[in-house]
Amino acid sequence: MSSDAPDPLDVLQREFDQRRLAEEKKGERYMWWYLGYFLFGIHIVAFVMIYAIRHAG
Repeated sequence: MSSDAPDPLDVLQREFDQRRLAEEKKGERYMWWYLGYFLFGIHIVAFVMIYAIRHAG
């Protein structure tokens, strides 16, 4: 057995870690987009409610 061959288990572990890290970054990016849309939506609703109250009857 040659000693310069990489351990298959180490190679798989490294690939798994890289894939998991990429997936984490992607999920984190989605989380920030959802948070941004959520906060934007809350402000739109608040402005509409303020408008409705000021122009009520």
